[in-house]
Amino acid sequence: MINVKPKPKYMFEIIVDTLKRENQKYNTTIPWYIMVSRENEKDTIDFLREKDYFGYPQDSITFFRQSEMPLLDFNKNFLLDKEGKTQFASDGNGSIYSSMKKNGILEDMKKRNVEWVYICSVDNILLKIVEPLLLGLTIENKTEIASKTIIKKSPDERVGVFCKRNGKISVIEYSELPKEMSEMTNEEGELVFGDAHIMCNLFSLNALEKIAKVSLPYHVAIKKIKYFEKGKEIIPEEPNAYKFEQFIFDSFALFDNITLLRGKREEDFAPVKNKEGQDSPETAIKLYNEYWGLSNWNFKTRGKDTGTEKKDTGTEKMS
Repeated sequence: MINVKPKPKYMFEIIVDTLKRENQKYNTTIPWYIMVSRENEKDTIDFLREKDYFGYPQDSITFFRQSEMPLLDFNKNFLLDKEGKTQFASDGNGSIYSSMKKNGILEDMKKRNVEWVYICSVDNILLKIVEPLLLGLTIENKTEIASKTIIKKSPDERVGVFCKRNGKISVIEYSELPKEMSEMTNEEGELVFGDAHIMCNLFSLNALEKIAKVSLPYHVAIKKIKYFEKGKEIIPEEPNAYKFEQFIFDSFALFDNITLLRGKREEDFAPVKNKEGQDSPETAIKLYNEYWGLSNWNFKTRGKDTGTEKKDTGTEKMS
């Protein structure tokens, strides 16, 4: 629902613009599934309904709710809400698989004859969503999962990185990567763990059904969360709670191999994570406008008054 400046454009609207463009190009209507949490479900649905879904067909949009886990304090006691009940919170992007199964999303995809599903985060305004090169490469490699990567800009960038674990492609979250490993370089001076996972993932429907039957591990995140004690609201100044999260990339280890396609930051990754500074609306919109060749906000064409599309150059197949 964030309105990205300098000229107002909602982040959901940017996604719809992309979907509309691809629908027109391929003469189809792409089903759009939106995972929401208990906390933001009503606000999200009300917002899109108020905006008339930015012109996207309502019968091609499906909302489903993410699962939750209880919150614990550092003494392993449950945090309580104002009613004295256990507090719960969404349990990470990796719960999408079980949440899709539980909410009938996989069955709905089958009915729509969906074969491939692109799963991404809402906060990257350079999302392609439809990536023929990635899809074609995945089919050619005879794999069921693919992911887009970019090179980390520095060892301390807060992104997960690809690696091999027990002989299989995996991802280490930035919070779990030791400092000495994050700074390791090869003979060419490149970061050994330098390919970032940017939440641009492609799955066959068969792969999603397989993953949904497996219980992925939980990771512990330390958070600052308000709670109630004897009816009084406590707002901590320091982190005070354990939050349990599943990571979407932990499913990669269930497969012998996956396809990776290395892209370019300036073409594939413009996240909005902070109010100011790096990865803010200001930096994201700068990357967006530079990619589309825009001197002002115009989502119709890439060229200036030409309507021509820029070729996807700068992608590199990874072994």
